[in-house]
Amino acid sequence: MKRLRSARTVGITLAFLTSIGLVACTTMDVPPPRAQAPAAAQSVPPPPAQVPQDRTRVYVANESSNTVTVIDGRSYAVVATIDAKNYATHDLALSRDGRLLLATNLASGRLSLIDTNSLEMVGSVYTGTRSHVVAFTNDDRQAWVANIAEDNVSILDIATRRILGTIPTGKGPTGLAFSRDGRFAYVSNQGDKTVAVVDTVTHEVVRRIPVGTNPHFLILGPDGRIWGCNTGSNDIYVIDPATQDIVGSFQVGPQPQQIAFAFKGLAGPLVYVTVAGFNKVLVLGGGATNLKVLEEIDVGDGPNGIWANPQGTRVFVANERSGDVRVIDTGTSRVVATVKVGEKPIRVVVSK
Repeated sequence: MKRLRSARTVGITLAFLTSIGLVACTTMDVPPPRAQAPAAAQSVPPPPAQVPQDRTRVYVANESSNTVTVIDGRSYAVVATIDAKNYATHDLALSRDGRLLLATNLASGRLSLIDTNSLEMVGSVYTGTRSHVVAFTNDDRQAWVANIAEDNVSILDIATRRILGTIPTGKGPTGLAFSRDGRFAYVSNQGDKTVAVVDTVTHEVVRRIPVGTNPHFLILGPDGRIWGCNTGSNDIYVIDPATQDIVGSFQVGPQPQQIAFAFKGLAGPLVYVTVAGFNKVLVLGGGATNLKVLEEIDVGDGPNGIWANPQGTRVFVANERSGDVRVIDTGTSRVVATVKVGEKPIRVVVSK
């Protein structure tokens, strides 16, 4: 695997490869020419277009089952179980059009590419040893994958399914998120207890922000800030991309795992945090600089992954040890459904 070198070399290489990918995509998207219909047939109106149905889906990565469970976002019924055809399926990322789901596999060091229409794995790409988390760039043309054992991030070109290179970020990268404008990538490094700020044009680390013990999950919040969890400690933190500094932190309890954002009536967006040490989801309000606990919700055993539906009225929580997903009604803060999934569910993403 080639390492990304100088900014100029990388820029030229990426631009060249991206242009190839774009040409390929454009060519594939152009439909074949239609046969000329007879004059009489042209007067017949075409059939009405089918109205697309609401297909909100919940995707759950099951690390010990090597599968992805697909749940209907309204009925909470299991739609399918997808074989990732790799080992230790850990993290998920969904393209913005909802057509492509990416799944990392820790034991294989590979990325599974899943077609969400056929609900099948359609490709597998080696990214690096102990591939942990994955995130699409803001234009969906690339996916960045953090490889824990190689202390780097691999860059995958989606169109060609080729690794363009790697970026050294720090010891044991475990979390990954992009700023709202796509200018920076944020990578949490558990070995360094830092978050590396990477310029997405030059692919250079421009700053290292000290955080806490065993930082893991990162997410872009609705306020444009980057929110993260110190899983080896008891707190969460908030980074402002305008200053590249921590602007807020808050103690939530032992082993905070992941964060989602949702609404309770007119209140929100509120912050929902899975706290594995308490088997609870904590609901926080007050904004990044003045957080406070509003509610505590009991969930399953070992809550980890969490995600909200597009309306922010339901929150889905994956529980590692109880092997299920709990559905929280944010209006009442009650668990309204429990869905059995695979073994050791870790991550959840919900389609728009």
